[in-house]
Amino acid sequence: MPDTAAVVRFERVTVSYGAQEALRDVTGMFAAGASGLLGPNGAGKSTLLKSLLGFIQPTLGSMRVLDRDVAKEPLEIRARLGYMPESDAHIPGMNAVTFVAYCAQLAGLPPTDAMQRAHEVLYYVGLGEARYRNVETYSTGMRQRIKLAQALVHDPDLLFLDEPTNGMDPKGRDEILQLIRDITQKKGISLILSSHLLPDVESTCERVVVLHHGAIVADGPIQELKGATRRAFEIRVKGNLGRFTAALEAAGAECHGTDEDLLRVVIDERMGPRDLFALAAGHHVQVRYLRPSVPTLEDVFARAVGED
Repeated sequence: MPDTAAVVRFERVTVSYGAQEALRDVTGMFAAGASGLLGPNGAGKSTLLKSLLGFIQPTLGSMRVLDRDVAKEPLEIRARLGYMPESDAHIPGMNAVTFVAYCAQLAGLPPTDAMQRAHEVLYYVGLGEARYRNVETYSTGMRQRIKLAQALVHDPDLLFLDEPTNGMDPKGRDEILQLIRDITQKKGISLILSSHLLPDVESTCERVVVLHHGAIVADGPIQELKGATRRAFEIRVKGNLGRFTAALEAAGAECHGTDEDLLRVVIDERMGPRDLFALAAGHHVQVRYLRPSVPTLEDVFARAVGED
């Protein structure tokens, strides 16, 4: 997607906490639509989001959100953004509809419009029947939903979602992911989803940016990053797994261990199952199980951050 379609751009951004650099000379963009932001703990994901919001001032570099300069127009940017933080941010003693309406007023809506929007958005996120309950009585999943509601109540142009499915049960998680897909596909709101749950990102986003040690190590459309001509296999073996893994990597395969004797192997079009069996035989390793799979975002992530 061309740079003109970017909702976020940042150039040579460095953010330091004392001697520690959380972001190191990063340049990149997030396109319109749904983008994922991935990285191990401490990679710089939250620092990047907070810098884009204007909460943290970079040591060096420039950032633009919705074609506005973050350093010069942070309040104008935040008026058009919805932010769902990772940590809870409700006000004790307030019921849900009052809290969400208050957030709408903070974003500039008149009181009557704010209350109407609060009712509408709480029904949208599945809290319509619980909107008069105090937020502190909510379960973890319900608190995640109200954070999404307050991020949506002022009808933003762009959403920042930080770990939106944290602590949710499988049913609730699926429902939130369906809402995220609806937000981008039917409501036309762009979003950046920061999550450690790679399947969540893969099921909702078109593009991804991967951070590691404060630098971008992968960036682009998920399908392209997975590789159109690449194939994946799950292999269970008996014998010297380390020697077999080394042989596979020397032949150009990517290997990711999943448990004691099971490998996930990603190969390109030059190799096939016969080559895998031949390598195993040549290194006196017995293949007990081989199943075709497909490349996933987890393979992209492991390759980008150098995981074994």
